[in-house]
Amino acid sequence: MNDRLPEIQLLLTGNEIMSGDTIDSNSAVIAQRLAEAGLGIHRKVTLGDDAQLIADELVDMAKSADVVIVNGGLGPTIDDLTAEILANAAGVALEERQEAVTHLQQWCARRNLQLNQANLKQAMLPAGCAIIDNPIGSAVGFELNIDRCRIICTPGVPGELKAMLGPIVASIAGQTASASRRNVLRLQTFGLGESTAQQIISDAIPDWPTAVELGFRAGSPQMEIKLSINTPSATDAQEKCRQQLNELFGDHIIGEGDTTLAQRVLQLLDGRNATLCTAESCTGGLIASSLTQVPGASSGFHAGFVTYSNSIKHSVLGVSEDTLAQCGAVSEEVVREMARGALREAAADYVIAVSGIAGPSGGTAEKPVGTVWLAWGTAQDLHTRNLCWPVERTLFQTMIAAAGLDMIRRTLLGIDTEPRYFDQRQAKHTG
Repeated sequence: MNDRLPEIQLLLTGNEIMSGDTIDSNSAVIAQRLAEAGLGIHRKVTLGDDAQLIADELVDMAKSADVVIVNGGLGPTIDDLTAEILANAAGVALEERQEAVTHLQQWCARRNLQLNQANLKQAMLPAGCAIIDNPIGSAVGFELNIDRCRIICTPGVPGELKAMLGPIVASIAGQTASASRRNVLRLQTFGLGESTAQQIISDAIPDWPTAVELGFRAGSPQMEIKLSINTPSATDAQEKCRQQLNELFGDHIIGEGDTTLAQRVLQLLDGRNATLCTAESCTGGLIASSLTQVPGASSGFHAGFVTYSNSIKHSVLGVSEDTLAQCGAVSEEVVREMARGALREAAADYVIAVSGIAGPSGGTAEKPVGTVWLAWGTAQDLHTRNLCWPVERTLFQTMIAAAGLDMIRRTLLGIDTEPRYFDQRQAKHTG
């Protein structure tokens, strides 16, 4: 093991990335996972499915890099070229690897599929390569050295890549002592912006320790705050910073690592042996979808009702036709009746209900686009709030779904303090 950080380069392949048909999220995922291990990408190149261009670039990268991660081109089709290109660059033959054939047989058997010749193409790998397990997909990964450079080949399917990255990053980090010393504490937050968080931290902690690197990663709906240290001696300083951030933003901190709002809500429900239901209009089932993406969600999530039209709000949830006519679908009265109807039909303990105007049309002077009514709580303690989140339709739905989950999280934790975004997004009525 040496103390020099390896130079890592990334080569992404695929016509669909070059054309824009597929958005490159894989390089971000790879970079984030490497960063958590104290490693970074020195250079990134994206190429279409051109065998000569890929081969030339791969050879050039191998001359300067310690590690090259190749992403894409491991599939069963004619444009999946990575194995053949690497074999040629390394001066070895392609050979059918029994480990890869067995993997394909098991993969097909689990799906009741017939193993065909196109699939078997994925078992033709460079002679002498080490196989990397793919726990999800049909194509195994593999690695081979070109001179002193490790070439690590990974699939382009995002879910498969994520499932394989842990052992890959660990093996790269294991080559250097410096990487293994880096520690990154990641705090997931909701309802904070980068600039707001940075200003609050700067004002409250002017003597921020140099041994702790402060970083932010904005996203929708969550923002990540990172506290990174490079030596074990800085662990106490890192912990002190975490405690200070908890004092500043504690009610906005969802959890550590990759914790999502949905995961945290389900954890809290499980701790109470309680259940949740949802009644959604403008979010179209997004709250229920985020909950059911979490394994084991059925223990805490009872039912989700997507009642988009007024007639369905009435027939499914029992919202009064008079209330709908007099107050409109986007109103406190309607969202309360939606919530109570969902609690009744689902026999759940807690509820989130939302009704709003996602846009881009449909707004009025009194209720502009972005207006939403939220209801959350229990049948005995139901809360409501009128907010205005005037952003693009998809982002509106994402943020409102997250706000609903966040308010249930706060309720389950007994947090009485209102979130900062209530003031920022307070609806302003006219007339």
